[in-house]
Amino acid sequence: MNDIPLSAMLITLVVLLALSAFFSLSETAMMASNRFRLRHLAQSGHRGARKALDLLARTDKMLGVILLGNNLINSAAATLVSLIAIELFGEEKWALGAGTLGVTFAILVFSEITPKIIGANHADRLALLLGYILTPLLRLFYPIVWFINLFASGLLRLLRLTPQETDESAKLSPEELRSLVLESARLMPQKHQTILSSLFELNKITVEDVMTPRRSIEILDIERHWEEVLTQLATSHHSRLPVCRESLDQLVGVLPVRRLIGDIGSADFGEATLLSQLQSPYYIPSGTPVFSQLAFFQENRQRIGFVVDEYGEILGLLTLEDIIEEFVGDFTTSLPGLGTSLTWSPEGFAIVEGSRSLREINRMLELDFPLDGPKTLNGLILDYLQDIPESDLSLKLGGIPVEILQTQDRSVVTARIYRPETH
Repeated sequence: MNDIPLSAMLITLVVLLALSAFFSLSETAMMASNRFRLRHLAQSGHRGARKALDLLARTDKMLGVILLGNNLINSAAATLVSLIAIELFGEEKWALGAGTLGVTFAILVFSEITPKIIGANHADRLALLLGYILTPLLRLFYPIVWFINLFASGLLRLLRLTPQETDESAKLSPEELRSLVLESARLMPQKHQTILSSLFELNKITVEDVMTPRRSIEILDIERHWEEVLTQLATSHHSRLPVCRESLDQLVGVLPVRRLIGDIGSADFGEATLLSQLQSPYYIPSGTPVFSQLAFFQENRQRIGFVVDEYGEILGLLTLEDIIEEFVGDFTTSLPGLGTSLTWSPEGFAIVEGSRSLREINRMLELDFPLDGPKTLNGLILDYLQDIPESDLSLKLGGIPVEILQTQDRSVVTARIYRPETH
């Protein structure tokens, strides 16, 4: 080895450490890259992204060529350090030991830790460049990589381990996708984030969660005096009204009110004309997922339905607007005298109707009432007390102070909710 200058060996050692650093950086950057972002760039025509995705689709081959190069170079660096130590200090045992410690330190700092930190911090940008370099390297060393992977695959089969398919591992679960939306809050308006977060609840919410309860449905009773029927038609703020005889138990049909606006004042307008305009009621079984019902509304051009229990009793009314508002918020015009929004007063409380759904209260007031039982505030209070409450009664529901203001007909009409203290 006396024919090789010491300076040449030192330069070669630096080159080997740099190459080792490259392979370490490549391993971390490729594995930490965002495959969904790369896929988007590839679809936009970025060649580097396409090459990177092709490598990631063959992770075993890509890691094989990276680890092959890294281990060969590290072994060569260790051997070269031993030669340098012998050149400088002779075959002293302490010199070889010191050289081993020195090259281990150099590899850890300059060829492992530092490049891997860089690769992790700039994974996506580096992956676009590394695709151009690693692809020809894989082609060059493919026979060796294939031979090594043959043994690795045999060992995995011996251990009864099945490598996960790359396409499967690249898919996000609903929980992971929800986490991505929450982590991206600073990159999108709050309204957009709320809508996206709400969409994840589609399969969990049933029609009972968003329907208008039976006691809150405005009905058109055609058994009343005809003048009262005409007055209600002229002043109603709904585009459709359930038509019945005395109660919802005798539902006749659904009346599209707007079609009759021009005929209401006519002398020829009577009960027969009204009944001829009725649409057949559509019934929705309780427990139907909102997502399924939304698809049905869309496919069958329906906009309204009545939720019924197993005995056929009407529980509430569901419209297409109810479902949409559950996810995008209120967008229809509020009816006069009926405040649809809930906000905290400066004193730290909110007046809430007992018929309000708990989901709506939670969303508007940012509370956390339980949703796995009763659907309305009234139902939650009755379930908690197991009795008919009286006015001016105060209680805590899930740690949230609630004061009952008004009761009527064995139910809570209004209640005052106090903002819970934050610690």
